[in-house]
Amino acid sequence: MKVLIRNANLIAHTSPFHGTRQDILIENGAIVSIGNSISAKADQVIEIENLHVSCGWTDVFANFCDPGLEYKETVETGCAAAAAGGFTQVMVLPNTQPVISSKGQVEYLTSKSENSPVKVMPVGSVTRNAEGKELSEMYDMYQAGAVAFSDGWAPIQSSGILQKSLEYLLAIDATLIQLPEDKTIGTHGLINEGALSTRMGLLGKPAISEELMVARDIELARYTGARIHLTGISTAKSLELISSAKKEKIPVSCSVTPYHLLFCEEDIQDYDTHYKVNPPLRTKKDREALRKGVKNGLVDCIASHHQPQDWDHKVCEFEYAKNGMETLESVFGAVLASGISPDTFVKMQTENVHRVFNTPAPALSVGSPANLTLFNPAETYTFQLKDVFSKSKNNAFLGKELTGTVKGIIHKNRIFLK
Repeated sequence: MKVLIRNANLIAHTSPFHGTRQDILIENGAIVSIGNSISAKADQVIEIENLHVSCGWTDVFANFCDPGLEYKETVETGCAAAAAGGFTQVMVLPNTQPVISSKGQVEYLTSKSENSPVKVMPVGSVTRNAEGKELSEMYDMYQAGAVAFSDGWAPIQSSGILQKSLEYLLAIDATLIQLPEDKTIGTHGLINEGALSTRMGLLGKPAISEELMVARDIELARYTGARIHLTGISTAKSLELISSAKKEKIPVSCSVTPYHLLFCEEDIQDYDTHYKVNPPLRTKKDREALRKGVKNGLVDCIASHHQPQDWDHKVCEFEYAKNGMETLESVFGAVLASGISPDTFVKMQTENVHRVFNTPAPALSVGSPANLTLFNPAETYTFQLKDVFSKSKNNAFLGKELTGTVKGIIHKNRIFLK
C-alpha cells in the first residue's frame, strides 16, 4: 500500500528536513521519498490544513489494566486511546492481576498489541508482585522485551531493595522508573497538605513525602551509577534536587504529568473526584515551577500517568474514590494549553524518551520505517466525551479548552486517522 502525505510541516530535530514543508511518500510501511510536490500515485492521500508531522511519540507511564482488570481497560482499548492521543509506542506498567513479573507475562502484552498501530512496550516489575520484598526475574523479562523496570503505582520503599535492583540493572543497562513517595508520611492523605486541605476537611499529603524519596533515590543513583527515572514530579523542591543531581552528572531523569502542568490544588474545591490523583495536585507555585522545568529542559519528558478507573470508583464520595485519571487522548492538548511549545513537546516524546530509556529511536528519513504522528498544533477545541477512546471515562480534561489536535498516526504499516 502506498500513502502520500501532502504539504506537511516536519518537526524532527535530528532530521535535515526539520522545520521544512514537505510531501512524504510511504510504501509498504517504509518512507520511500521526502520532497516537494511528489507526483507519485498513492492508494491514500492525506492532506490536512496546517498539518504537522513528527516521528511517533512515546509515552512512558501508562496502565492498560490487562490482564485481570479488563473492566477498566484492555490492551485493545488502551491502544485505541494511545493512537487517538498521537502515541505510536506506550510503556505499559506491570500493575495488573497478576503483576507483570515474568517472561510469559511480558510476551502476553507484546502479542496482544500485534494488530494495532500502537506498540506496547512492557515495563516489568522490579520486585515480585510489586510487593517491594524480593527481586523479580528482571533479566528474563528484559530478554522477552521489557524496556524498563518499575513497581509502578507501588513505589519501592526499602532502600536496600532499591540499591540491589539498581545494581542488578547495571548488567543489562536498563532504567528503573520510580514514582517517588514515602508511604509512611501522609499515608492516608487525599489532597495536597496545606490551608486548602484544612479548609476542605480532607487529610493532606505533604510535599515532603515526595521530596524525601527524590533525595534518597538520587543518592542511590549516585552510589550505584545506575539510571533512575523519577516520574510524577509535582513540587518545586523536587525539581531543585533533580537539577542539582543533573549538574553533578548523576544518571537521573524525570517526567511530569499533563494534569500537574494544567491544574493545581484549587481545582479540587468542588470535591470533583476526577482531580483525585497521586501525587496530588499541588500549589500554583509548584505548577509554575513544573512549567518552567519543561521549558528549560530540566524535565526530560511528559508521562501520561494514564490510570483508568471504573464508574463505581470515581462517582462516589471523595474519600472513597480511587486515585488517577485516564489521560492518553488529552496529553498533547493539555500540555500545549499549559504554555509548552509543540517543538518542546515533540522533542521530549521522541528524542528524550529514547535517550532516557536507551531504546531505538524512530527516524524521519528515506528508508526508515514509517513511525509518524500527524497533528495540528494551532487548533483549539473543547475536549469532549466523543474524544475519549479509553474504556474508562474518568478524564478531568472533559469540557476544558485544549490546544493542539492529533490527526492520526502511521506505524507498523497501519494507519489510524481521526
